[in-house]
Amino acid sequence: MSRVAKNPISIPSGVTFKLGGDHVAVKGGKGELSLDLHPDVELEESDGVINVKPKQGTAWAMAGTFRALINNMVVGVSQGFEKKLNLVGVGYRAQAQGKVLNLTLGFSHPVNYEAPEGITITTPSQTEIVVAGSDKQRVGQVAAEIRAFRPPEPYKGKGVRYADEHVARKEAKKK
Repeated sequence: MSRVAKNPISIPSGVTFKLGGDHVAVKGGKGELSLDLHPDVELEESDGVINVKPKQGTAWAMAGTFRALINNMVVGVSQGFEKKLNLVGVGYRAQAQGKVLNLTLGFSHPVNYEAPEGITITTPSQTEIVVAGSDKQRVGQVAAEIRAFRPPEPYKGKGVRYADEHVARKEAKKK
């Protein structure tokens, strides 16, 4: 039985929560997110606190999943999410120009990545990329797509990696 679903979700000030049938909408300073509920899950709202419960006694896993999704929506519209990426390699550079991220990753051509709606990409330095937004899943997906252009390789460690990622290094082949 899930313990995640039993934790209530508190709604901070400045965030509005709307429940209409099987549709949830959360609006805050960082944006607006919506979600369709699963038929086995029901919500109860009272005094700025949301409780997620299963309609049947056996759907606790689904209730825990939707509790986590709704909590991520509330946190996203109030605080936002961000992922940091680092470029490791000689000549590897990143430059954000509006909604387009220009990457120089050792290919014969530059890589241009256009950020989707609701995602902002900034480059504090030439070797750092910060992906930010209110939707946790989208932020992670965009960061994964940028990393996929040149994943870190295990011999020299060159490539695009998450800021907290550890790349296991291999020893070179001996003669």
